Amino acid sequence: MAVQQSVGPDPYFPANGDSRYRVHRYELALDYRPGPNRLSGTARLNAIAGRGALAEFQLNLADFKIGRVRVDGRAPHYSHRGGRLRIRPAKPIRPGAAFTVEVHWSGNPKPVNSPWGGLGWEELTDGALVASQPVGAPSWYPCNDRPADKASYQISITTPSAYQVVAGGRLLTRTAKASTTTWVYEQSAPTSSYLVGLSIGKYQTVLLGDPRPGGIPQHGHLPAHLLTEFSRDFARQPAMMELFEELFGPYPFGEYAVVVTEEELDVPVEAQGLSLFGANHVDGARGSERLVAHELAHQWFGNSVSIADWRHIWLNEGFAKYAEWLWSERSGGRTAHQLATAAYRKLSALPQDLRLADPGRKLMFDDRLYERGGLTVHAVRCALGDEAFFRMLRGWATVHRGGAVTTAGFTAHAGRFADGPLDDLFRAWLREPVLPPLPVPRSHVLPARPAYPPTYPPTNAGPA
Repeated sequence: MAVQQSVGPDPYFPANGDSRYRVHRYELALDYRPGPNRLSGTARLNAIAGRGALAEFQLNLADFKIGRVRVDGRAPHYSHRGGRLRIRPAKPIRPGAAFTVEVHWSGNPKPVNSPWGGLGWEELTDGALVASQPVGAPSWYPCNDRPADKASYQISITTPSAYQVVAGGRLLTRTAKASTTTWVYEQSAPTSSYLVGLSIGKYQTVLLGDPRPGGIPQHGHLPAHLLTEFSRDFARQPAMMELFEELFGPYPFGEYAVVVTEEELDVPVEAQGLSLFGANHVDGARGSERLVAHELAHQWFGNSVSIADWRHIWLNEGFAKYAEWLWSERSGGRTAHQLATAAYRKLSALPQDLRLADPGRKLMFDDRLYERGGLTVHAVRCALGDEAFFRMLRGWATVHRGGAVTTAGFTAHAGRFADGPLDDLFRAWLREPVLPPLPVPRSHVLPARPAYPPTYPPTNAGPA
């Protein structure tokens, strides 16, 4: 696992996370009652101190009642204000020492405030879901909320038996007792706190495709009345998985699930091994198929290969956007260059004030970042040529699997596959706000037969 961590607080979210230690495992035991929206939980964190002694440290946790805190089994001094749980152990933790933290909490979970509205735990009409990007994880559990601090997770959730619990990872056990059921999930791959996904609802579960021996199980969890539309809208997801494994390398986790909620969501949201869609993304006409590809691609770019801090978010969104274009190209829709041309035309008419490599918190989810990120990846493809580009892409996803990366790390990696320096290309696309000229492919030959024949008109393959 290659980790290129930033030193000190995240410049966009200085109140989130603590870089003086790292967590390598979370064990969460939760009890949730949908009617009163009541959550109680116990978290056990296994952590390792950094290079300095820890006389105190912090976790992020929203406005819950704290029942008990322990560090290595002993009661510390602590305070809990403004979403920060500050803990002072009875004895300072030695540099490099392993230690455990236990926290008991309870209350009514709700989204945490952010510049983009509420994030994290969202109570639904009948159930709940978690969509935490970028800083919503503390809305439901105590965590070191920084994307580079990746850990394994075991999550046990007890709910009324009428509800199904879906979380990222492998379902270990499901145990019914009286009127409740306890679901236990294990996510062994290193996971950022904001990527711990969860949905609680009344779903029908379906298998997407028939996984070949050694293949990736893919399941959908959805309201029963959407089954017909869902079956059409997600029919080509197994083919996407096959293509992305060919282009990016083996799928980085043990399974993949998609959840469709009964309610509408502005946009789908990725979590580790799991993506969440709203009922508005299911229309029976594959109207959101590019988003199906986008969220699946995030499992490689953003989830397995995570960012060291939020300045580098284009590495998540630019690669997922380009995966949309690659899926279109290989499934009989418009080519990546045609889609890049359309994106370039759209961006040319918009303000030129976005610096992709460090957009600032205000613009980190701007639509232009997604489009310009995809164009930057396309510019690299045009500069390298297809053979070197796809070797570079697969190498990036493989070398940094389970790790955290920076923009500088990517530019150095891409440069190793180029015939000459890429400094001017990266300076223009990543550092300068003015849009550079549209990249020109070295060569572009449409395949005689697409690898994944279209079963719907190509005009639906991508954005206008």
